[in-house]
Amino acid sequence: MAIEPGAKAPDFQLRNQHGQTVSLADHRGEKNVVLLFYPFAFTGVCTGELCALRDELPTFVNDDVQLLAVSCDSPFTLRVFAEQEGLDYPLLSDFWPHGETARAYGVFDEEKGCAVRGTFVIDKEGVVRWSVVNGLPDARDLNEYVTALNGL
Repeated sequence: MAIEPGAKAPDFQLRNQHGQTVSLADHRGEKNVVLLFYPFAFTGVCTGELCALRDELPTFVNDDVQLLAVSCDSPFTLRVFAEQEGLDYPLLSDFWPHGETARAYGVFDEEKGCAVRGTFVIDKEGVVRWSVVNGLPDARDLNEYVTALNGL
């Protein structure tokens, strides 16, 4: 079951597409975080969602908000994916221990070995303020993220 609004967001340390370690705590007290889990790089729906975020990036990466996108792909895969699609925001690898962060947020599909489409808006104090979880084939609506951020 996914983490519910009002709960403290589990901290994590994951490597981004450049091999740098990123944690949720890095943003505590400074930025709200849109934490987005997606199944796999290079797949149709995931590519569409992540490119839509790229096209609206100033809304999701600015002085008040940081977008962090997480999949169970390796950092090497994420680097090629980011370069190919022009994704200039952190793509975090939950590769090993496989799916540990997705499990902590309750969005890991044990049968398929990947994260489902879970998104969490986390405030500057590290509390989940809004979330949505969609099945693997179902794209999310970015306008819902914007509405949730505007409510903080």
